[in-house]
Amino acid sequence: MRVLHVDENHPTLVDGLEALGYKNTLAYKTPLNHLWKELNQYDGLIIRSRFPIDSTFLDQACQLRFIGRVGAGMENIDISCAQQKGIQLFSAAEGNQNAVGEHCLGMLLALFNKLQSGHQSIQSGVWLREAHRGWELKGQTVGIIGYGHMGKSFAEKLQGMGVRVYCTDQKSNLGDNNATQVPLSKIQEDATIISIHTDQNPSTQPLIDQKFINSMKQSFWLLNTARGSAVETKALVAGLQSGKILGAALDVLEYESSSFESIFNQQKPPAELEYLRTEKNVLLSPHVAGWTVESHQRLATTILEKIKNQFHPD
Repeated sequence: MRVLHVDENHPTLVDGLEALGYKNTLAYKTPLNHLWKELNQYDGLIIRSRFPIDSTFLDQACQLRFIGRVGAGMENIDISCAQQKGIQLFSAAEGNQNAVGEHCLGMLLALFNKLQSGHQSIQSGVWLREAHRGWELKGQTVGIIGYGHMGKSFAEKLQGMGVRVYCTDQKSNLGDNNATQVPLSKIQEDATIISIHTDQNPSTQPLIDQKFINSMKQSFWLLNTARGSAVETKALVAGLQSGKILGAALDVLEYESSSFESIFNQQKPPAELEYLRTEKNVLLSPHVAGWTVESHQRLATTILEKIKNQFHPD
């Protein structure tokens, strides 16, 4: 069988598929229009986020048996159409869940302890101790919205920090020893920290808007390592300016390109983006929460194992 790779991943995936007898075609930089006539020749497709896999694409790739998305989210695939055509869909949330959990905790601790502004002030030749007095996590209440692989990983990392952890999810009975599942209203009543770990779907675009912020009983800290569309930036900025949001740590932004490769896609950046880039109680990272050396290989291995188990069972 032939597999088309349109995004580059760890070589473990290509080597592993070759060992299973697949013929790999590597088209990491090839434009889609140059691939179009050949799509009907492939049995498998390996992607990340370079372009959407919509119904038109799937009609053209009429021989596909599987699609492997080397990442967690599947929003760039027309899932309904793929399922109707009998195409197996594989994702790899297990591959970078630990990386996301660690990154989220790291951002939270950096935000609470003003590490970024403290470092920058010393770089500029200033030593300001009182201005960089931080907060402790102990005694805080964390509300995790979305309790799949990533949410569970973050909850696990919070153990031993002296915090109370709630989670909420569209699915029921997901709570465990690390987090108590409650309705969203309970999180809005009690939480002092909100962390977003949802998939991208119509119900989460946006999840954090002015209505949500107004529904929070007390001022809170916001973390987002899921998708930029989950947070309405204008509402976030208004919340930061009013003090309802005490600070934000964001690995993803509303302004990212669909491939996640950049936020600088406009000649004149939106005013809200400029605010986030310069505000001292905002910490940004470039969509790298699940982007570690270890997860790079683990994501590839996860997809390889799922393909092997489905099509080459021992």
